[in-house]
Amino acid sequence: MTRRDFLAKSALAGAALTVPRSFGAFTQANATLKVGLIGCGGRGTGAAIDNFTSSPGVVLWAMGDAFADRLQGSQNQLKDSLKDAYQVTPARSFVGLDAYKGVLATDVDLVILATPPGFRPAHLKAAIDAGKNVFMEKPVAVDGPGIRTVFEASDLAKTKNLAIVAGTQRRHDLAYNEAMKRIHDGQLGDIVAASCYWNQGGLWMNQRKAEWSDLEWQMRNWLYFTWLSGDHICEQHIHNIDVVNWAMDAYPVKAVSLGGRQVRTDPSYGHIFDHFATEFQYANGVKCHSYCRQIDGTASNVSEQIVGSKGVSDANTRITGENAWRWDGERPNPYMLEHRDLVASIRAGKPLNEGRRVAESTMTAILGRTACYTGKEVTREQILNSTENLYPDHLEFGPMPVPPVAVPGRTEFH
Repeated sequence: MTRRDFLAKSALAGAALTVPRSFGAFTQANATLKVGLIGCGGRGTGAAIDNFTSSPGVVLWAMGDAFADRLQGSQNQLKDSLKDAYQVTPARSFVGLDAYKGVLATDVDLVILATPPGFRPAHLKAAIDAGKNVFMEKPVAVDGPGIRTVFEASDLAKTKNLAIVAGTQRRHDLAYNEAMKRIHDGQLGDIVAASCYWNQGGLWMNQRKAEWSDLEWQMRNWLYFTWLSGDHICEQHIHNIDVVNWAMDAYPVKAVSLGGRQVRTDPSYGHIFDHFATEFQYANGVKCHSYCRQIDGTASNVSEQIVGSKGVSDANTRITGENAWRWDGERPNPYMLEHRDLVASIRAGKPLNEGRRVAESTMTAILGRTACYTGKEVTREQILNSTENLYPDHLEFGPMPVPPVAVPGRTEFH
């Protein structure tokens, strides 16, 4: 009898007969939850630690990564950090482009999807098909076809009573939630404008080694290739864009954007842009001005601003105007809280499902990128119905040409 069979029989035999079968085992606070990690870079390793820190009775059970050195480095770190909760064995350690299949084939209850975002739609679909609860890092797609896959997988998760929580941690931050409650209660009046920023210096880059194929080089520098990261407006700025969508309780219907690749022009940095300035417009006519930049020596700003007819808010700690307010409570680490909320929802048999919500904000970021790359006004419907699939037709370690840098006014969109 497998562990999953045992848990299912226990649930049926117990008092929780009204609880959906797949969650009966987790209605007890001390029930062990087995976690699998897919994607063992810094982000995945950190998510595994946050997951362990968030809740009792969580063990890391299986791990997979495309590269053996990444898997080994992560395992070394997690053995020290998780202590007895690290229960990964060599038989449950997987390497290669199909490593995710190995993790999903084990008896894990929850998987953390932390590979580069270009893989997310396929990995999410496979996880839900396999009956696993999911924590997935953002963004969750890089193109329209990927967004549609996430929508479908999220809807399927609901029918299977599976949880999906995304790495948009502001959604679990106590101060952000209190500010949003006040905004939605009307303390800002009608929202008339918004702006958001993620402006900073450059990020990491791994110099190419002679033994790396084109694919390995791109995957080890995934940030700089649109098919893997979606560009930094998707990969990073989605946090701020998502906050404005949250305040608006809506998603932009169209966008125009300016941007380019002005400083980070060396081929080592792939083909993405280093700055974007985008005007998103919502159905009610409200506009959000969105700025993101990764250029050394420039002014930094990571924030959001919501402007209402009665005041202004930074969307997390303060409101100025007729209903002035300032957050003065404790503020636990939201990276931990998102995992705590996920685990609690699974154990309560009331799984959170954030799949469609984060897919919509991912699509907003793709909308801004596409408007910038093409130099055209682009609509949400064009992105949603797009046939432009950035994922390679055939994925294997070998040659993979770098797409040309987009040129506004010339680059086409399909």
